[in-house]
Amino acid sequence: MLVLTRRKDEEIIINDNISIKILSVKGNRVRLGVEAPDDVSVNRAEIRKLVHQFEVECVPAQSCGL
Repeated sequence: MLVLTRRKDEEIIINDNISIKILSVKGNRVRLGVEAPDDVSVNRAEIRKLVHQFEVECVPAQSCGL
């Protein structure tokens, strides 16, 4: 894992096409802005985990009312 230190309004560039900018820092909360191509999925880890859990539990059984 690469660990970087950034201040407000500084950016991190990934692969020349993804930009992560520090928008604000208040206490222990950090607001990030992410710019990425439309074909790149950007989600919070906890949301990704819930989506994956839903897919594993519901899709094979087709029992979740979709």
